[in-house]
Amino acid sequence: MHSGQEFGDNPEEVRETGHYASEYVPSFVEKWDSLIDWEKRTESEGNFFIDLLRKRGVKSVLDVATGTGFHSVRLAAAGFDAVSADGSADMLAKAFENGRDHGYLLRVVQADWRWLNRDVHGEYDAIVCLGNSFTHIFSERDRRKALAEFYAMLKHDGVLVLDQRNYDAILDRGYNTQHTFYYCGEDVAVEPEYIDDGLCRMRYHFPDDSVYHLNMFPLRKDYTRQLMTQVGFQRVDTYGDFQHTYRDEQPDFFIHVAEKEYRTQQMEREASQATVTARTYYNSRDADVFYATVWGGEDIHIGMYESDDEPIGDASRRTVAHMAGKLDLTEQSLVLDLGSGYGGVARYLAETHGCRVLALNLSEVENSRHRELNAARGLTTDQIEVVDGAFEDIPYPDASVDVVWSQDAFLHSGDRARVLAEAARVLRPGGHLVFTDPMAADDCPAGVLQPVLDRIHLENMGSPGFYTDELTRLGFSPVGGGFEEHTDQLVNHYTRVLRETEEQERGALAGKVSTEYLTQMKKGLRHWIDGGRDQHLTWGVFHFTKTTS
Repeated sequence: MHSGQEFGDNPEEVRETGHYASEYVPSFVEKWDSLIDWEKRTESEGNFFIDLLRKRGVKSVLDVATGTGFHSVRLAAAGFDAVSADGSADMLAKAFENGRDHGYLLRVVQADWRWLNRDVHGEYDAIVCLGNSFTHIFSERDRRKALAEFYAMLKHDGVLVLDQRNYDAILDRGYNTQHTFYYCGEDVAVEPEYIDDGLCRMRYHFPDDSVYHLNMFPLRKDYTRQLMTQVGFQRVDTYGDFQHTYRDEQPDFFIHVAEKEYRTQQMEREASQATVTARTYYNSRDADVFYATVWGGEDIHIGMYESDDEPIGDASRRTVAHMAGKLDLTEQSLVLDLGSGYGGVARYLAETHGCRVLALNLSEVENSRHRELNAARGLTTDQIEVVDGAFEDIPYPDASVDVVWSQDAFLHSGDRARVLAEAARVLRPGGHLVFTDPMAADDCPAGVLQPVLDRIHLENMGSPGFYTDELTRLGFSPVGGGFEEHTDQLVNHYTRVLRETEEQERGALAGKVSTEYLTQMKKGLRHWIDGGRDQHLTWGVFHFTKTTS
């Protein structure tokens, strides 16, 4: 059955930005909703986009890739003031019809993204470009122009939400789709007919044996993120199939959330709320006594155990020695320890390797104990400098340290990407970043870690994929694979801490730590243990170097 589409004698040579509008012929547009399946797509994506926009206080939205109107209708139903734009007149006509059928009169505008300000007027709180639409642009110049137009039409604190198919996986490993999130129609076969670095020609086979094609540019994820940053967006977060943690090869689609606004003092205060929460917690008497008593007051991080009944302090010190063994430390080495706690790492490095340590930590109570322990061991401020501060804003100059070290501290940040950027800034070229962090597994199902997140007062956690991607983007190179996974030790450690807590609850902790604190601590420890056993949480050692170029 002839589709009515015109690609000429060499369809694989059609690589023009303006051609997409003619690819959506009326007969294809009429079948598009059977590909999407509105009901199933609503179920699969839930309120992801609605909640994302509401969280940012968005009221006005420009949907620049309206298609047949699925998201424009959902935005209208959710109470947003939405305008619906698309380059295809046939798509817009179908969108208007769908909107009317759902009880909404969509405000539709035909527009070319490259001249969006010419065709659409006003400024918006948010622009959404969904449905893998941005891949219709074939030239980099046009992509930059379109993103610049999006940027210009956003208010000063606006946000761009743009999705794309996971072309990285297709280009590197071949096509494989879960077929559960975006294109939910069960009776339509979708697959690449041809792909190279400059073209992905998709084939759509419908139940009536009609076949249609779309020619698209296979955007790589990091390239798209880079373009967004280069046109002026200040921060770009990327989700995989609506989840913040994922393995790069797993998602069918990536969703980029790009923020326009420079961080004002108010935004800084909001972003630092996680830091304030962590500081308040670790400054509390309950936390100080608990960690000093149960964890030994020296190393307060996850240990590497050789037996189930090994003392927590011994296992925790083994982690320090294991990490130090990855580095060629000398008396000339300058190490920055981020989230240094009571200073166990700093003292170990100074005494064992003779290096100088800068110990940055947000808890003044922990820092006071740190200084007292240093003095008791005869360690001077020339050997260990203890500094009150947060690792989102490291108080040291560029390229000033040889090693950035951290253990189980980054999870407390509300802006981990900024922490890594700060680490990159202060590291000298060729310097080493070595750290551990309790994390969500890359394939962790959405929502299952909520009890853990509630306990530590955070919205999300890092993941191996997140840290690896961010470090690669910042110019780091992995050492020995980059990440050494030890999830079993996370389970071992929290199991051991829970048992020690229960044993000391009526002994050393009695009358010194509140019953409420201990009750919540034991509850939280069980959540960590369950998350590790279910493979939803993970832990291990990262080791990367900052490239010299």
